[in-house]
Amino acid sequence: MANNLPPIYFYLPNWENLADTIPKDPDIYLPGMYQDGVYCWILQTYLRLKADNFPCELVGAIPTEGIVLAHRSSLVDNFRPGAKILLVCMLADKAPHPNAQIHIVLNRQEGIFKNSEKIWQSAYMPHWRQPGLIPRNASRGDKFENVAYFGHERNLAPELKTATWNKQLHELGLNFQIVNRDRWHDFSNVDVVLAVRSFDNQDYANKPATKLYNVWHAGVPAILGRETAYQAERKSDLDYIEVSSLNEVLVALKRLRDEQNFRNAMVENGRIRAEETKPENVVKQWRNFIIEEAVPAYESWCNTPRWKQKTLFQQQFLSLKMRNARINLQTQMNSFFSLLRTSNKLIATIIIYFSSISSINY
Repeated sequence: MANNLPPIYFYLPNWENLADTIPKDPDIYLPGMYQDGVYCWILQTYLRLKADNFPCELVGAIPTEGIVLAHRSSLVDNFRPGAKILLVCMLADKAPHPNAQIHIVLNRQEGIFKNSEKIWQSAYMPHWRQPGLIPRNASRGDKFENVAYFGHERNLAPELKTATWNKQLHELGLNFQIVNRDRWHDFSNVDVVLAVRSFDNQDYANKPATKLYNVWHAGVPAILGRETAYQAERKSDLDYIEVSSLNEVLVALKRLRDEQNFRNAMVENGRIRAEETKPENVVKQWRNFIIEEAVPAYESWCNTPRWKQKTLFQQQFLSLKMRNARINLQTQMNSFFSLLRTSNKLIATIIIYFSSISSINY
């Protein structure tokens, strides 16, 4: 069917200006490029599909006809596809685009496409593993010393950035490192990955499970926070250790340090699970999505009268406004109840204090 496909484009704004720096091999790690979500999704997906002889083209401007895959950050809110354009928006952790006919989500539990918001067509696609990934060096053998976090420091739980935390680790005979982004592909000297955004039970429904995929490919066990993306991928306790408090992190580290057989079982399990997100398997998923979902949607769109297309855009715009209003209301309610809980604790403390004073015998 590939010979009968409509034009398929990956939109990377002004990519012609970067043509000399774009790698031919998607497995080459370019720190300044692949840390940007636009490049991680658009460029990497294009390069891997192109290497698999799938007919597609990288463009710096949106054409007037065909299927266009674009990152949400590259699309202004008021962009509206023409009568012969199917816009596939790679959502990342952004708000949906009001005029995209299809959104690609990274998390199986992405909430914006459930229940009453089915007006948006969506498809789940796993993120690519880290390009140029260097696995743990086998010469480290059974050493268990180095705990590492791969990611932006701002996304690490505050409790894991204190002097007290580092002291607790040293007492366990361990070292903790926030890996510089130039080395996000290098797991050669890492014995366990720790990644927790917070201990406040947020589900992070718009975040991917990429860190989990990477540790499976790197041959390293992982201790991760309670996030829906990880939970959706979990098939056994060997996939990763889930934690919801600093104490649970310390318990998990002690177990991994002291139980070598358990540690080795996690690594072997990860080797098996890594098969699911090997680039060639993700390429197959992309091919299937484009051929089986995007192309029929494109043909249907092109056969839809223009007045009906405009009506759909209006419906999506109103749905987005209602969604944003619900989110804002929920945020305000959460803030109110958080303040209320804090106030109640303060009042309770004051009552206890004055009660203790009144009970003193002079």
